[in-house]
Amino acid sequence: MNSANAQLEAQRYKRVEKLEERLGYQFGDRALAMRALRHSSYGDGKNAGGNNERLEFLGDRVLGLMTARALFDYSSEPEGTLARRLNALVRKEMCAKIARKIGLGDCLLMSGSEERQGGREKTSILGDACEALIAALYLDGGMETVQAFYDQHWLPELAIVVSKSAKDAKTILQELAMAHARGLPHYEVTDRSGPDHDPIFVINVTVTGIGTATGTGKSKRDAERLAAQALIDIWT
Repeated sequence: MNSANAQLEAQRYKRVEKLEERLGYQFGDRALAMRALRHSSYGDGKNAGGNNERLEFLGDRVLGLMTARALFDYSSEPEGTLARRLNALVRKEMCAKIARKIGLGDCLLMSGSEERQGGREKTSILGDACEALIAALYLDGGMETVQAFYDQHWLPELAIVVSKSAKDAKTILQELAMAHARGLPHYEVTDRSGPDHDPIFVINVTVTGIGTATGTGKSKRDAERLAAQALIDIWT
């Protein structure tokens, strides 16, 4: 390895060290941690070390299992309600919220063009990276390690979600609007991106006299629900 490459490699691992400090955990396999931090744009998509997409796939399933178990233990609610709770806790926005909390964005490896476009703060990128990190923790330290991470960062969110009404956000928003004589909420698709098999929808919801809020999701239904919840949060 020439000196330039060695210097670049050292800079990369400084990002891992920064992440380890924030997590209070040292990876046995730092190459695994590095892969979790590597966005698909890094090296113009041609990096030899692989990106974090496969880890994201695994992390999504690990997160789902931990959340399902936590809800099963924490709540005696019926299956349908538990399913709604789970969806709220594993959605991309929640993962991005945790990523921001631990400062994951400035540890990521990505292309200069993606960074200039605000990639370090994009919900989709942060959410994916958080799922990849979950997988890396699981593969490196086992279930006990990733469970400790989950308990620290997700259990407080789970308590908040469980304490809220089980009604769907769209239903709550509609009831609020009707009760205040504002008419029905109006939903509008403002953007659609991504490939057909993995689309991203951006939807605005407006209530007359109250304002507009935006939701982003992998289906119109999810985006509408998240937009409704955002407007409820503004309103109430």
